[in-house]
Amino acid sequence: MASQEAATPQSQHVRTGVEAVAETLRGARSALVACHVFPDADTLGSGLAVAIMLKRWGVPVWVSFAEPSEIPSAFVTLPGARDVVRPDDVPDDVDVVVAVDSASSERLGVLASRIAGARETVVIDHHRSNRGYGTINYVDPSADSTTMLIARVMHALNEPITEDIAHCLFAGLVTDTGSFRWCGPAAHLLAAELLATGIDAPAITRELLDTHPFGRLSMLASVLGTAQLLPNAAQGRGLVYTIVRLADISGIPEDERETVVDIVRGTGEAEVAAVIKELSPDRWSVSLRSKSSVDVAEVASALGGGGHTRSAGFETDGEVEDLIASLVRELA
Repeated sequence: MASQEAATPQSQHVRTGVEAVAETLRGARSALVACHVFPDADTLGSGLAVAIMLKRWGVPVWVSFAEPSEIPSAFVTLPGARDVVRPDDVPDDVDVVVAVDSASSERLGVLASRIAGARETVVIDHHRSNRGYGTINYVDPSADSTTMLIARVMHALNEPITEDIAHCLFAGLVTDTGSFRWCGPAAHLLAAELLATGIDAPAITRELLDTHPFGRLSMLASVLGTAQLLPNAAQGRGLVYTIVRLADISGIPEDERETVVDIVRGTGEAEVAAVIKELSPDRWSVSLRSKSSVDVAEVASALGGGGHTRSAGFETDGEVEDLIASLVRELA
């Protein structure tokens, strides 16, 4: 697997900060806005907001993600979502690549190959594990969402945040903060600014967080019914975990498995929650959450992933029993 450093053109001077991003976007002749694989509302909301702004300037722009092959149904109502293209439809020689909410180039999947041919690569992200794989890096782990950073870029450009952009930014903000349950004052201030544009915040929230297919109920019955509690894990603070197998999500969108962790994390007897999702036989994606005292980003990093202090994840191969044993060891 290529390193983050290898993805950055070594001949170019690396710059950081919001002003460098603003300057680069102003000079873009064409752009690929790359979202991470299995996109969430933060990466798509960030990417679509940037694309709307660039299109307003007349810049040719493509928004894309590598996997899955179709945009998740929960996000089709985001402004500009229907213009998202598949990686094969992105030109090989775009002027600027803008990677949003992606802690490493690997998280871009096949779109990472476009970095080598770009004049500049702009990385905008809030993950602590991001070490800067662009020629322009704006990484702020204190931000509650990447859409918060996109709003700062627009402020630096003196670009108006219109209702369609506000819709995209709010989508990332409300989801990454858990409906503002874990965030700082800056998130509330931005929310007030976005609501002032006239967006229907309750409708956006309902569409993203409270609307699910009927088949999800049987999936939850199967998955939650097999959850396990390890009260002695995490130095006695407790670990609760469950497994989402491919058979559990048969007939429903794959992104529905991502909603399981927010239910499991409510277990009162456990500080840490883990949802182990089967990607293919003996291939797993693990979502980790903690309440207040365990840094799950450190745990995920030790197992090949990364993330935030209270929300992180990793992918791995092998037997699920070995995966669980490794997780328990890292929590010790």
